[in-house]
Amino acid sequence: MAASQDKPLVIVTRKLPDSIETRLSELFDTRLNLSDEPMSQAALAAAMREADVLVPTVTDRIDGRLLAQAGDKLRLIAQFGTGVDNIDVESALSRGITVTNTPSVLTEDTADMTVALILVMARRTNEGARYLRERAAVWTGWSPTWMLGSRIAGKKLGIIGMGRIGQAVASRAKAFGLEIHYHNRHPINAATEAELGATYWENLDEMLAGMDIISVNCPHTPSTYHLLNTARLNLIQPHAYLINTSRGEVIDENALARALENDQLAGAGLDVFENEPTINPRLLELDNVVLLPHMSSATLEGRLEMGEKVLINIRTWVDGHKPPDRVIPAIL
Repeated sequence: MAASQDKPLVIVTRKLPDSIETRLSELFDTRLNLSDEPMSQAALAAAMREADVLVPTVTDRIDGRLLAQAGDKLRLIAQFGTGVDNIDVESALSRGITVTNTPSVLTEDTADMTVALILVMARRTNEGARYLRERAAVWTGWSPTWMLGSRIAGKKLGIIGMGRIGQAVASRAKAFGLEIHYHNRHPINAATEAELGATYWENLDEMLAGMDIISVNCPHTPSTYHLLNTARLNLIQPHAYLINTSRGEVIDENALARALENDQLAGAGLDVFENEPTINPRLLELDNVVLLPHMSSATLEGRLEMGEKVLINIRTWVDGHKPPDRVIPAIL
């Protein structure tokens, strides 16, 4: 630990679960954000000039310009979150700042929400619930031809990104009778592929053209920014649904809105957005879209497990060891 004091100064940028904040305060000299309002860039810069450890979340944009303002004391950025696309990790490492995250803990929760959105879109449950809330007085009861959705058993699910979350989605989808297809940088191991009954597509365009449901489960990186652009969205069949519980930047939202407006897609279920927290107003106007407020990982269990990982990463660093969840760019 680079800090001279017995307890390093840990600055937390957002409100965390009470039990995690209590333990942070017991173990370290901790400064909490009790209001839970996102810090401005100026406030972040001030915090980074003082802190030994910064605990940010995905709502904090920590780029090279901000890192250049960090004080000499800052030696650990312990992200409360799995993704680190909000942090310029290479710049941090070049300044001798270790970056950690909280991998694996959100896998099950995100996979659950992905399958929930598949069911909501295919069975039109959001439309049905909205209809009763708005028009219960005129509802005449069951009808053999009204509010018809689609059976998902036997349909083809194309998963973009077959990491931990993608595989968890595939496992759940298989139980519902979906046919599993996936695109990834490389095929997963043969045993897992066989267990899931999954078919690998090296060419994303070819996979998109044959699927009934597309699930985005890849991270946001420079190579995946607007991976689903106008050209690729045009490849998807008009009856297909698009689900995104990964990162909004993977999809060109204006292109998606245009495709939905023109009935080039049956619908979309989105939990993340390109310019979060701003929602594209064109999406808000569409009835064939289900929009969620970035809540795929929002379970008490998941948040507590994230906090535990943050605590372990900080304590390991304080003890002079390498934290278990260090983020190391692939190029290094």
